[in-house]
Amino acid sequence: MAHILLLIPHPDDEVVGVAAAITRRRGDGDLFFGLYLTDGIPAPEHLWRRDRPRRDERARQRRDEARQAAAILGIEVIDFFGWPSRTLKTHLGDAAARIEPILRERAIDAVWVPAWEGGHQDHDAANVLANRVAGGRPVFEFAEYNRGGGAVQWNRFAVPNGAETELRLTTAEIDLKRRLLGIYRSEKANLALARVERESLRPLPAHDYARRPHDGPLLRERFHWVGRLFRHPRVDFEPSQTVYDMLRNYR
Repeated sequence: MAHILLLIPHPDDEVVGVAAAITRRRGDGDLFFGLYLTDGIPAPEHLWRRDRPRRDERARQRRDEARQAAAILGIEVIDFFGWPSRTLKTHLGDAAARIEPILRERAIDAVWVPAWEGGHQDHDAANVLANRVAGGRPVFEFAEYNRGGGAVQWNRFAVPNGAETELRLTTAEIDLKRRLLGIYRSEKANLALARVERESLRPLPAHDYARRPHDGPLLRERFHWVGRLFRHPRVDFEPSQTVYDMLRNYR
């Protein structure tokens, strides 16, 4: 029986990336523990002015949704760190200090984390974090969404290396995953695009964090052109060079 720690950048990543994988491993007797690294909501200055007063309410809703999903998946929720979305890179030292005792206290055998794939900056920051805090424990990364090969793809790795395990979901697993995605009503618009046919995991490669996750435009950059017209809250306009410079320099 393995104790597996999930590093979850935003409430819903555990469902998008590994809902079926968790269910299968739970069936084998493994135990899962969840750390939610951000609250999934951008900082107030990145929201529409009319939405700023409701930010805390939205964050509470997201936590409630995460707890509902965790109860169904059998994840023991350890903590919600509560930092705004798109800021994890600035909190990596604090996150590491909070995670390291949890690894010991919960006798964690392995860590699961979103892949280094350029889909969202917090996913990539969590990947760097897992690499730093694992302390020799196995780390497995799971694909969510990226633009590897120049096209948007879900639950496939941007740069395969042959070590991937791809799960083809059964009808029952697809139904469960859709139910779990439906719990996250606060993210309904974004999750409407999620795919449910497969999931992919692999041992964490020796990523070169000094390089972008893959060649060509990243998925997180696909709407940066909108910034020439206006700043839409659903688009992360932070330059990728800034993001990856900070991640590369994290110690």
